[in-house]
Amino acid sequence: MDSETTHHPKPARGLNFWMSFVSLCTALALFALELTSVSTALPTIVDDLHTSEFAWIGASYALSSTAFLPLSGRLAQIFGRKPTLISAVLIFAIGSALCGAAVSQSMMLIGRTVQGVGGGAIVALGDILLGDLVPLRDRGLFFGLLGLTWSIAAASGPVIGGSLASAGAWRWIFYLNLPLCGVSILLSAVFLHLRSPNIPIREGITRMDWSGNFLVVAGSTLFAIAITWGGVRYAWDTAHVLVPLCLGIVSLVAFFLYEGYMATEPIVPFLLMSNRTSASGYLQDFISPVVVLAAVYFIPIYYQGCKDSSPLTSGVQMLGFASISPASIVAGVTVVATQKYRPSLWFGWCLTIVGTVLISTVHADTPSAVMIGYTIVTGVGAGFVYALAQFPVQAPLPVTENARSLAFFAFLRAFSSIWGITIGNTILQNALTSRLPAEFLAQFPDGVSLAYTIIPEIPQLAQPLKDQVRVAFADSLQLLWKIMAGLAGAGLFVSLFMQEVPMHAITDEDWAAEEATKEQT
Repeated sequence: MDSETTHHPKPARGLNFWMSFVSLCTALALFALELTSVSTALPTIVDDLHTSEFAWIGASYALSSTAFLPLSGRLAQIFGRKPTLISAVLIFAIGSALCGAAVSQSMMLIGRTVQGVGGGAIVALGDILLGDLVPLRDRGLFFGLLGLTWSIAAASGPVIGGSLASAGAWRWIFYLNLPLCGVSILLSAVFLHLRSPNIPIREGITRMDWSGNFLVVAGSTLFAIAITWGGVRYAWDTAHVLVPLCLGIVSLVAFFLYEGYMATEPIVPFLLMSNRTSASGYLQDFISPVVVLAAVYFIPIYYQGCKDSSPLTSGVQMLGFASISPASIVAGVTVVATQKYRPSLWFGWCLTIVGTVLISTVHADTPSAVMIGYTIVTGVGAGFVYALAQFPVQAPLPVTENARSLAFFAFLRAFSSIWGITIGNTILQNALTSRLPAEFLAQFPDGVSLAYTIIPEIPQLAQPLKDQVRVAFADSLQLLWKIMAGLAGAGLFVSLFMQEVPMHAITDEDWAAEEATKEQT
């Protein structure tokens, strides 16, 4: 084992540990609630602010949270976990207050961007702090509980957002974050006691990898903008898409070259991917959110486009995919009990392949109960993979690299989530364009998302056009799920390269909980 680690028996987990864990759950619930609650209230917000750029109200949050994830890991390494987490929640609170008080599109976008910066750091710090508090071999259950917290908050978000918007009180979607932020900050300040490096602020600032941070923020933002616009707002071969796409790719390539050969204290040292097991884990981490986000966004599209379900009804029918939450906990418990992660990950990928293949066979007239059964299978498989991908990443690495390895893990997961939505949108847009009657398509302007524009019109359509549209949706979604099944197959393939490395029974003594440290002396 690494000489920089502490060899000691597993300490008892006292009040400080459990209250610190509650503070992590509260912080992650904030991020998940905000990510999902705004979507249902968007039409009301857009109408009140007299803006047409509704897409950027969501995109600005996702882009800023993704772009600043790698930076948050380095900040935690230099300035300490506790100050970084409290600062992240405080930044999130400031962004929430700006959004709640917004009187214009510009003010709303600034607030959402500030929120995203804080929210991205919250996600990264959640994983990092769990790594500081719990050894890898015991972490499965706690990671599952964090996933359950995330799932409950994410499922509650649309209901809360829709209810407040319907009552004409959409600003409270943002204002309600403030007391939750206060609770999270208070719990962290009182109960979260970890060792810190005590580096002077000026020295810490000079040690930051500012060039690397600039390249990854610029590259990921430009790339995400390009794939968000491509095939929906602008054609893929237009300058609006090609320019940010090329600049984004160049910036990201330059980032990895700089990190590997020039940076003195890199955000993403090559050590993180220097072995095949960690590299396999990172690739699995990148692939799995694409499938998960495709399910979250496009299973409801099936019900609304093919079954005439309302948004509320499609949300209820979507509950089959909620199997991802209990599956995450079962997966974590299984790894803790067996001390092996490969069999559970292989099981998860195989089940995900089976589920996505089954969904790809669904037609417009397939009974909803059958579709729900298929989504349960997919959710269980995705839950195993989503919960366990960090185990092959961290097992071969020294515990001293927890912060950077987990920050990069969170960055890849957030970055690939954008792909899940974008790939699905592009496939669905192109497939609907080729399958819908030309005279029907002619009534919709260029640059609109066909699925979201057409769905409200379907109940009023006359036959046989209504059935033609329903069949076009079902056939288009079949293509999407065949591609998702292929991606799940790629995930299984890369998982074959990981080895079963013994998991750490220790944590990094430089960041040990003071409660645990005192028990050793």
